[in-house]
Amino acid sequence: MLHPQARALLDLMDRRGVRPLHTLTPPEARAAYRDRRELAQPPTPVIGAVRDLLAPGPHGPIPLRLYSPLQAATPDRAPGVLVFFHGGGYVIGDLDTHDTLCRQLANGAGCAVLAVDYRLAPEHRFPCAVDDALAATRWCQANAAALGLDPRRVAVGGDSAGGNLAAVVALALRDADDPPLCFQLLIYPITTMHFVSDSHRRNAQGYLLTRDSLAYFHDHYIDAPAHDQDWRASPILHPDLGRLPPALVLTAGFDPLRDDGVAYAQALNLAGTAATLISFERQIHGFILMGRVLDEANTAVDMCADALRRGLSAA
Repeated sequence: MLHPQARALLDLMDRRGVRPLHTLTPPEARAAYRDRRELAQPPTPVIGAVRDLLAPGPHGPIPLRLYSPLQAATPDRAPGVLVFFHGGGYVIGDLDTHDTLCRQLANGAGCAVLAVDYRLAPEHRFPCAVDDALAATRWCQANAAALGLDPRRVAVGGDSAGGNLAAVVALALRDADDPPLCFQLLIYPITTMHFVSDSHRRNAQGYLLTRDSLAYFHDHYIDAPAHDQDWRASPILHPDLGRLPPALVLTAGFDPLRDDGVAYAQALNLAGTAATLISFERQIHGFILMGRVLDEANTAVDMCADALRRGLSAA
């Protein structure tokens, strides 16, 4: 059964005539997604400090936002850092849409969070988002000490499209024999561009993220059929999912992407990578941002922060 609070939220959006994102132009969809924050996101938490930064990238400078927690988990050593990639189907989302979540994770895990404002499609198609995500993570590793962070304790994470980018960055860094990451936080990630699992059929309509919305995001981001087969778009297709940092994979039961996240967690485990799967079976895609109206969103944030704290402290 769908959680009653999720049902109430969907009904409210229907009564207010909230237009599906796939019926809007990308600029309109970005504005609508940004405006929805007031409907469901919790109050903005107080944080230790916030800094806006820029990192160089292959397509130009990449805006970043660095969050410092109110209290570090281990005050006797430099804090670890989560490099965070926001969701939004590679088309929408920005530093502001996920500001509250980044603050929650920083305070909850007692670590820094470096949010990455990667380039969006269709202005910048695949693999530009991957290029930015990888460049930002490498910049973080190279400059961590100068930022007062521990360069040995760098994790990656994100939700939806951002979860895809985090998984891809972890694979790319391992393949390049770069300094190792210590954790992956994958919140209902896109793990394949082939939207054919049973949950895509079962949850195709009526639960916020729809089949039409997924096609809209896909077609703005991917401009050649062969790209669907590229592991940088579909990380589950990488031939080697072993020797990766431990992962928490979080899914939602009424999400078209549910089965894809489950399959990725299973594939990681079968390849020898430690992966924990947690599924909020009564929730919808995007729920972790909605703590004002969904109690389980706050539970999910706490669980992610706890896993992140443990993942960073183990390094």
